[in-house]
Amino acid sequence: MGVRLVVVDDHRLLAEALASALKLRGHRVLAAAAPSAGAADLVLSRSPEVCLFGTAAPAEPGAFDAVARIKRERPAVAVVVLGPVPDPRGIAAAFAAGASGYVRHDERIEGVERAMAKARAGEVAVAQSLLQGAFAELLNPARQPDDEGARLLEMLTPREVEVLVRVAEGEDTRLIAAGMRIAPSTARTHVQRVLMKLGVGSRLEAAALAARTGLLDQAAASAEHAASADRTPPASAEAPTGTEPGATG
Repeated sequence: MGVRLVVVDDHRLLAEALASALKLRGHRVLAAAAPSAGAADLVLSRSPEVCLFGTAAPAEPGAFDAVARIKRERPAVAVVVLGPVPDPRGIAAAFAAGASGYVRHDERIEGVERAMAKARAGEVAVAQSLLQGAFAELLNPARQPDDEGARLLEMLTPREVEVLVRVAEGEDTRLIAAGMRIAPSTARTHVQRVLMKLGVGSRLEAAALAARTGLLDQAAASAEHAASADRTPPASAEAPTGTEPGATG
């Protein structure tokens, strides 16, 4: 027996193509629409058995707000997410919002139908290969910076970090050069490299980006750490061999 469903996707053509294919296979498509952000209102007005919810960015904040609302107001509706090859956060976010399944966008139509049937029956519909891939990434995660500020900071040399702090404090090229005891031309070169690495076109933009991402605080801490290391006095030299403290010649 066919499934009564609603198809939504970020891309209207994908939603309409999938809806047409499912109609040809005997399913009753109540609506096909885009974007997926409007899925909740559509589902609440049609009350399908299953909602196929397509999204191109499952790991983005708020990607599944509509799913959460559907499950809150129509808990009987089973939601199957159609998404790209996901990262663990995408899968976790989908199920945390109340989804009953997760299927890759490029899954064959038969696979989508199996997921729909499982979801309608109250079962979890997710391919074993997706779970294996998600757990593999969780166990062996690729190294990523903690945040945008940390990522940007890693691109700068210690000297460029100091330049950025001085730029954010409003110092011009002359003051930067004097404070760092370098030639103005060298200071100007450092400033240009900082702007290039941060992908901004002016000192004001660099300062704003640094403040917005937390880069400024991290850069200031890094610069202070480097300055403290420079101020640390060297270890006391040992007395010459054979000379006792207080001994006279």
